[in-house]
Amino acid sequence: MKINDQNYIQQLKNKNEEALLYVIDRYGALLKAILRKHLFCFPSLQEECFNDILLGIWQNMDSFDETKNSFKNWIAAIARYQAISYIRKYQKELQNVSLENLPGEIGDSPSLEFVEEELNEEIQDLLAHLKPIDQQIFKKLYIEECSVDEVGRELNLKRSVIYNRVSRAKKKMFRIYPSKGDC
Repeated sequence: MKINDQNYIQQLKNKNEEALLYVIDRYGALLKAILRKHLFCFPSLQEECFNDILLGIWQNMDSFDETKNSFKNWIAAIARYQAISYIRKYQKELQNVSLENLPGEIGDSPSLEFVEEELNEEIQDLLAHLKPIDQQIFKKLYIEECSVDEVGRELNLKRSVIYNRVSRAKKKMFRIYPSKGDC
């Protein structure tokens, strides 16, 4: 069967490998551009991340819903989320190793501050999709690591309201940025 614009999504859902090759041909440049934007200082990670993006598309095709998002936007979100995951992983490695002792390419890589700055930008982009009160709640809980009770006192909200808002916000973020399970 010839893969084309009309059938590639269904063929991906049917686990037809030819459809994945079609996606690479059609959207590979977009995915690589996203990787270059987010991982420009980590060229050695880009190919591995690209492969993980393709795996994420392959494994999560059943969750793609054409009525909610275009395929192009959906895979772009997967690419972006995967790139952020790689930055986080690299950040953890940088925290465990002194930069002066790193050899070659890694030692020439950006500092921990740069990685943290990149993550902060990504967090702001992600939170921008939420209502201002939900942004405050997320920042307090997950960035400042305040307890639910502290957030409740500060924002004058009940625990149940906070839990409900967090739950709805997480669902919204997962719709926008589908996860790959371990990310």
